[in-house]
Amino acid sequence: MASASRLANVRARLDLPTVRRAAGLLDGRHRSIFTGHGQDFDDQVEYRPGDDVKDIDWKSSARAGHPIIRRFVRESNLAMVLAVDTGRSMATTARSGEPKAAVALFAADVVAYLARARGDLVALVAGDAGRMVQMPGRGGTAHLETLLRVVEGALTRDAPPSDLGRVLERVLTLTRRSLVVVLTDEARPEAADEDALRRLRARHEVMVIAVADALPTVRGIGPTADVDGAAPLPAYLRDDPALHAEALAATRERQAAVAARLRRLGIGHAVVASEDDVVDGLVDLLGRQRHARR
Repeated sequence: MASASRLANVRARLDLPTVRRAAGLLDGRHRSIFTGHGQDFDDQVEYRPGDDVKDIDWKSSARAGHPIIRRFVRESNLAMVLAVDTGRSMATTARSGEPKAAVALFAADVVAYLARARGDLVALVAGDAGRMVQMPGRGGTAHLETLLRVVEGALTRDAPPSDLGRVLERVLTLTRRSLVVVLTDEARPEAADEDALRRLRARHEVMVIAVADALPTVRGIGPTADVDGAAPLPAYLRDDPALHAEALAATRERQAAVAARLRRLGIGHAVVASEDDVVDGLVDLLGRQRHARR
């Protein structure tokens, strides 16, 4: 229903331990936006399993004879940007057979839900080759619901072609250092986007969530057609094992190229194939990034 709360739907689908874990990992991403913590020192407490080892005060630990950590008051109203590719390739079919738009939108829902729980400000930059929508960073349920509805309305089959580079260039005009969450498909970012990504990474924290494309040679997800007008792949070709192997190899090669590109730039990357993959993919991505910073 158009009037249903997207954030309420997310809350109904997530269990509390998952929310707490993801929020804690997201907090770690926010810390890296600032020099040190970007937070006010509060006090010192005994280290407990799960605490960030970077918070250990080694001098105090030596005096006490056991690990002591510095505890900080978390800074609220930190900044986040949802950078969404709204090109028509985002409205085709995901690897699971679900609409890619639904998977991408659920990823946006989850990120917005976690941001609201933290009290963060969320901005939107969404666009393609023919459109660009920008919303300023604000907090609160009403703003986030409006933002998500804008994304939902833009992810359609009749959209212009994707142009992730335009979206990244627009994000580069934002001056406040932020956590930028890029939502696109598994074919992107492309080599042509590398310069914009490098400049973006120098100014902001960046992570990419990509939706995996359906393989046209997999039965059970219905006929798949090129969004630019090519005819669906005939059934007899979808059943061809050699063609399927070729399509699978090409997909893996493309995924490896994108992953290597982002790895060189120090940008975290997760590929999700379905709505059910989104939360685990996000938690895994945040966890890998936290481990990499230690």
